[in-house]
Order: sequence, then structure tokens, then C-alpha cells
Amino acid sequence: REFGCSRQNENIRIAAGGNEGLKGEEIYIRIAVPEDAEQLLEIYAPYVEKTAITFEYEVPDIKEFRERIQKTLEKYLYLVVQSGKEILGYAYTGVFREREAYDWAAEVSIYIKENKRKEGLGRKLYSALEGISQKQNLLNLNACIAYPEREDSYLTCDSVQFHAHLGYRMVGQFHQCGYKFGTWYHMVWMEKIIGAHTAYPNPIIRFSELDRNTLYALGIQEYLHV
Repeated sequence: REFGCSRQNENIRIAAGGNEGLKGEEIYIRIAVPEDAEQLLEIYAPYVEKTAITFEYEVPDIKEFRERIQKTLEKYLYLVVQSGKEILGYAYTGVFREREAYDWAAEVSIYIKENKRKEGLGRKLYSALEGISQKQNLLNLNACIAYPEREDSYLTCDSVQFHAHLGYRMVGQFHQCGYKFGTWYHMVWMEKIIGAHTAYPNPIIRFSELDRNTLYALGIQEYLHV
């Protein structure tokens, strides 16, 4: 079956939705800064160590992770969702392909804290991400997603269903291209079009050059020293 994924439990919930489970906490989204690296790495490390959601084998150190944030923010967005002093998740865009003709497309990534999944945080982050990406004149958002032949303890179909729920469509599958935890996994691409493809597209605006009033209008806060 094309793009088929055998589920161990058909009742597994899609990681999307409204504000359910937030228990009245004040949630806000802000721009990430390199100083967030330690908290973000705490969120990312379990994905590396316990899942095949990322094909990375080793958890990067703080210095490397900080540099990743800095490099991303030179052109693309990097957002965190936060409550009080606690970062609950993060999302960012990045280069899709290096050639200039690909400038209007970006790859998306998202990671939510283990105990905060399925509370609507992913939807909040992606909503903000899409709004900012449109202001940057991006047109295509692409998600590269690890995908199991059959769900196991390291990888489920949740990410694909989450993206589908938010309007992404499946556009391609690479078979058994990732090996982790003694298992070969597929990789799929999903895509969402967020703008019109005209004969003369507006040039891309680097995230670092976006007017901050534009970000405030989208509900995005600057870094807060809390």
C-alpha cells in the first residue's frame, strides 16, 4: 500500500489539537536565542536516545547545539513555546536545498517536551511558523519525516498524521534509507503550500531582517529574561 504504515494501535492520538491539557498555564511563543541551547537540548536528547524520529545517533553537545541555533537564525526562524521559565517545545525552518532556485522553499522541524505532547503546542508553534514564513515570502514548507514499515517502540506514524492534520500532503517516500536501533526505516517528504507561485515571486526576506512589529503582530515575543 502506497505510504502505508501498519499501526500497533489504531487508537493512538494525533499530536495536534487546541489548548486541551494546558491546564490554564500561560503559554507564549518567542524567538529562540543561543542561550536556550541547554533547555532545548534537554528536549531534543530523548528523541536521539530513545526514538528513530531523528536519525541522529549521538546527542550534540551544548556548544554545537548553540551554533546550530545561531546559524539557523541568520536566515530562518527559530521559535520556542514557553510557560514561565520552562521551554515546552521548539520549531524552526531551515534550508531545503542549497541552490538559489530553491530559496522559496524551507524545511520544517519541531520537537515537543516528552511530558507535554498532545496538548496543542505543536499546532501553536506551526501556526506561528507559517505566519512568519509567509512574511518572509516563503511559498513551500517541507517536512522530512522518519516513517516505519510497521510501528515499533522507537517510531510511530504520529508525525505523519500530525502534519497531515495541519494540511501537509505526502509527496514522496524513500525506502529503508535510515538505519537505527537495528531497524531500517523509511523517510517521507510532506509539503504544504503557503503562498501563490507567481511569474515574479517576491524576494525572500531573511528572518534577521524582518521588522519586529511584524513579529509582534503575529503574537511573537522577543527573548524575555525571566
